Amino acid sequence: MTIAAAVTAPTTSPAVHVAPRHASPATVQPRAPPRRDPSPLNPNAPALRSATSAPPCPSSDGARAHIANLDKVLGKPPPAPTPRSTATNQQETGEQEPLNVRHGLLNALNLSFFVPMPGMRARTAADEHMSPRSLMHMQQLLSADSPRASPRSTIAPRWRSLHGEGGWEGLLDPLDSDLRRELLRYGDFVQAAYQAFHSLPTASARHRGLMLPDRSYRPTRSLFATSALSMPPWAKRPNTPEWLTQQSNWIGYVAVCESEREVARMGRRDIAIVLRGTATCLEWAENLRASLVPLDGGESSDGAEAAGAAEEPKVARGFLSLYKTAGEKVKSLSEEVMEEVRRLMEKYKGEELSITVVGHSLGAALALLVADEVAATIPDAPPVAVVSFGGPKVGNAAFVDRLGSSGKVNVLRVVNAGDVVTKVPGVAPRLPHKKEQYHHAGAELRIDSKNSPCLRPDNGPACRHDLEAYLHLIDGFTGTGRPFRHDARRSVIRLLQMQRGNVKKEYVNRARELGVDPAAPADVGRSVVYGNCAVASPSSY
Repeated sequence: MTIAAAVTAPTTSPAVHVAPRHASPATVQPRAPPRRDPSPLNPNAPALRSATSAPPCPSSDGARAHIANLDKVLGKPPPAPTPRSTATNQQETGEQEPLNVRHGLLNALNLSFFVPMPGMRARTAADEHMSPRSLMHMQQLLSADSPRASPRSTIAPRWRSLHGEGGWEGLLDPLDSDLRRELLRYGDFVQAAYQAFHSLPTASARHRGLMLPDRSYRPTRSLFATSALSMPPWAKRPNTPEWLTQQSNWIGYVAVCESEREVARMGRRDIAIVLRGTATCLEWAENLRASLVPLDGGESSDGAEAAGAAEEPKVARGFLSLYKTAGEKVKSLSEEVMEEVRRLMEKYKGEELSITVVGHSLGAALALLVADEVAATIPDAPPVAVVSFGGPKVGNAAFVDRLGSSGKVNVLRVVNAGDVVTKVPGVAPRLPHKKEQYHHAGAELRIDSKNSPCLRPDNGPACRHDLEAYLHLIDGFTGTGRPFRHDARRSVIRLLQMQRGNVKKEYVNRARELGVDPAAPADVGRSVVYGNCAVASPSSY
């Protein structure tokens, strides 16, 4: 019984007087017949009360205030509306109550996808052919706080096998979890190189805009590559601008692990040489110069070819030109890398060191040239591992044998099954008998865009070669013929922004529901994926 119902007699003063039990019948007002008030927990209590009880008698302002204060102290629950009145109200207004007000707990737990309740979000056609786990996983991947850090195990006892000793045997299919974390970290290093691209080879512009996603590494040197094309005599003009034939661009950096805690976890101090892919027109032109030339840059004579010079290590002319050509204000990529590697080896002399050369597309091709020169010119060089994302063929069979016979270089090629770049160049032009063919080097980790739950099966060549698509597939790859990893942690926001036309419609629609604009371009400086570019190490995925 409520406090308001307890007041049965009208009064004219603020005080409420109740007749004593010993008063005479003449002075006592007749009692109302006993009645049972419905419980306030009953949702139909207001309706029953209005139907069976008389309206309360009017009272003074003081009594009303006193009763209201007591109701607040005692925590009187508000009357629950009847289901019929709620439905009628919704029909009249044409609006549905917000889902965060109704069934708030179920919506917070994402139970609305598989616990049907009245008034909750209607299931769409996209939901009908996806499991509840898939929908919840979709929301996790599209959340802004991904990637989420997971505990990183110590890899010190097995760092050599993860670094390529033994050719990664037994680690690729199924993919080792520690190796996956290392590949994702190095892949994010290349993403940072793409974001920091510039064409200002000046002292003040070095490291311009470079923000490493792993703060345990510190960049020590910026790297520049010079594209130099020789124009035919008929095309030369006296006033031809220099940028049409030669241009130096920032192509990567050298970084070293300076966190002693991370050094202890990895079992060695790692030197990372990171190289981006093609970004300028002159670099594209260099990619098309596919004839094989000796590593020393000379030309083989016809007599030497007839004598069996096919065994001489040769590489693509355009790649070698980018690697060896110096610019007007910068040294060649070869000189810069070798100087920095020697300096760091001298600085950390006596420590356990490793060198990891990582690149995507054109950068993967240049990474092989870097690794070959390190092994050939530095006798006491530490173990060198090359991680190639979507790299093309670089040299002939003799060049591949040269890398393997050095005993220091191990190459891991990550290849998307539909990536055309990994299949070129083919047979070198203008070479007889097809003896001088391009060959791939190292072990292969083959992934496939068709296994992704996010990407469309008919995604185009640009998506199959995209670095973020590579990292997305690596994060979900468990083994050949196995489903995509259900606990993949890498966010797909960047993938959605860069390859929106190749992402399944379910993810695009779900992203809009979560407040992510799929049409917004990926922010170079402050990516949604990386936040402030100072998140936990990607090796913790």
